[in-house]
This record gives sequence, C-alpha cells and structure tokens, in this order.
Amino acid sequence: MISVVLADDQALIRTAVSELVSHEEGFTVVGEASNGREAVDVVRATRPDIVLMDIRMPVMDGLQATEAICADPLLAGTRIVILTTFEDDEYVLRALQAGASGFLGKGTEADALMSAIRTVHDGEALLSPKATRALIDRYLSPSEPAARPVPDELALLTEREREILLLVGSGLSNGEIAAGLVISPQTAKTHVNRMMSKLGAHDRAQLVIIAYESGLLVPGRA
Repeated sequence: MISVVLADDQALIRTAVSELVSHEEGFTVVGEASNGREAVDVVRATRPDIVLMDIRMPVMDGLQATEAICADPLLAGTRIVILTTFEDDEYVLRALQAGASGFLGKGTEADALMSAIRTVHDGEALLSPKATRALIDRYLSPSEPAARPVPDELALLTEREREILLLVGSGLSNGEIAAGLVISPQTAKTHVNRMMSKLGAHDRAQLVIIAYESGLLVPGRA
C-alpha cells in the first residue's frame, strides 16, 4: 500500500486528488495540509511514502516545506512530487534542489498522475514534459553564467559511475541504463545508489541537477 499526503491550500483540489488517489487500488491518503507548515507536521506524524505538494501556499510555501522534509533524516523514506500550475524553470530548479523527486502540472491527466506516483515510489525521478523543457532551456540560455567548476565530489566517482551519471542526467531509468551497458538492473541500481551516497544527493532528481550544474552533462550533447 502506497501512502500519500496531499498539501494544497485549495480545498477543492485536495478533495479531487484525494478521491482519485483513494479509489486507486494499492493507494491510501493518510493526511492533508492546507499550508507548508501543516504539510511538514502531517508528514512527520504520518511518514508517508509520497507527498503531493503545491508550491504557492500560505505560512510556508511548498518549496520551503519540501526542503524541511527532505532535510529530516527521519523522513528519508518520503518522496515529494510537486503538483502545481507553475512549471517555469526557476520553480523546477528550486524544487529539485530542495529535494523533490518529481514535478508535474495540475493539468496532468489522472492516469498520468497515478503513474507518476508509482514511478517516484519506485525510486525514479519524474518531470512533466513542460518542466523538462523549462529546465533544459535554462541551461541552454546564453544569459546564464558558465557552468560551475566540476565539484570535488565528482572525483570520487569511478569511470563507470560517471558514465552512469551521464545516463541518469539524460533521463534514462535503471532498466534502460542496464540494457544500454549490458549489465543487470540491480547492478545499475547499485551504481546509482553509490553515486547518491558519494555526492550527497537525496535521489535521482538531484543527480540530474549535479550532472548539469557541474558541466558534466551539457544539453544537446548527451
């Protein structure tokens, strides 16, 4: 059973999403919150598998709440999917840096939302096509400063781990990486987990950010 907490300041949205999730086999809604502070408190009390988090909320916004949840070692098993009407590059980047594992628009179809929850629950990162485009455009923008120097942590990666980091940054799943490198999915997963540990990344989404921000991966050259 995948447990879910809903955080949105609009009661109508919470009700609609709660109905959708609750009626899906294998899912249960264990809490709701109308602002970021409530979201943090509810998550600490229920320790859900997934949080569907809005961005613009009173008291504490969704990005601050995401950061607080992801920074709590007791909540390491909780994954956050941002569900918002705002899919611009700044929000996408800040959400991923805060520790979110997914970023979806509120216009997402019901089936796609449930599939996204399953994907993130399985340890993958997920961005809507619009959010992905916004993120790539940001790194391709000539107004952006040059990529930062490669962080020292990347020196800790083996040649194989760097190769896999590039593939993760390109959006490939563990299964796709395994097929491309002719290794088992479990071996691919082990490499990804080791990279997250070495780089201090909360999940695959942050590995993507590291790959881009370090200059290891350049959009259009993957």
